[in-house]
Amino acid sequence: MNSFSAPEIFTDYIECAKKLYNAKVERVDFTNDVEDTRYKINKWIENETRGKIRDVFHEGTISSSAVMVLVNAVYFKGKWESAFTKSQTQNCHFRSPKCPGKAVAMMHQERKFNLSVIKDPSMQVLELRYHGGISVYIMLPDNDLSQIESKLTFQNLMDWTNPRKMKSQYVEVFLPQFKIEKNYEIKQYLEALGLRDIFDESRADLSGIAAGGRLYVSKLMHKSYIEVTEEGTEATAVTGSNVVEKQLPESSVFRADHPFLFIIRKDDIILFSGKVSCP
Repeated sequence: MNSFSAPEIFTDYIECAKKLYNAKVERVDFTNDVEDTRYKINKWIENETRGKIRDVFHEGTISSSAVMVLVNAVYFKGKWESAFTKSQTQNCHFRSPKCPGKAVAMMHQERKFNLSVIKDPSMQVLELRYHGGISVYIMLPDNDLSQIESKLTFQNLMDWTNPRKMKSQYVEVFLPQFKIEKNYEIKQYLEALGLRDIFDESRADLSGIAAGGRLYVSKLMHKSYIEVTEEGTEATAVTGSNVVEKQLPESSVFRADHPFLFIIRKDDIILFSGKVSCP
């Protein structure tokens, strides 16, 4: 979901933003009622994410001198192809320097999954599928997560999680429930990548968006939310495809009881990436 506010916005631009990006473009009053504007922006985000993402902008975070604010909120709602069974979830200790010995709700199931074992850096990579052609890939180090992070590049990431290099096999999976909610002020990151002019009042050229005064981006916020539970991120009924065979061959064990990385991707497009160090 995307939204921003500006003076005298061209109708053509509003229509293109809606059609191409499902973005809402709205003119608001930063000068005389900035707190009401802040409330409206936060309320729009809350509604669009079904209440999962709230208060992206806290009190005092938008200045009355603001000209244009861009907001991006990402909320992933997925359903496992093979849901975990709540009765098999158990309390286990998570081994992490950030929360030593913390008891977490560890989900459990045993069935066929795509799994690969990588020697350098030493880790297991497990694919868990959502409906809709989306998968989460969990990179679980044998020892220290920093060994993976030190070699983390986009090319390595795509190579490690290449489904063609994985083997379908019976895997006993132990995965903690976790929730990640993060706010980002991403102006500094875009500037580091070379995108600077749109933040500079004297250099920005956004004349295709609106008329009447010089337009530039005052603030750019991003917030993401993901929650992993037995059913995925939204409850779903157990179907016939979730029946497990009673007599299973010898299976591998994937026990995510220590820090790991994950990505959620569809084909070659990464939708989410993150690190779980203390669920």
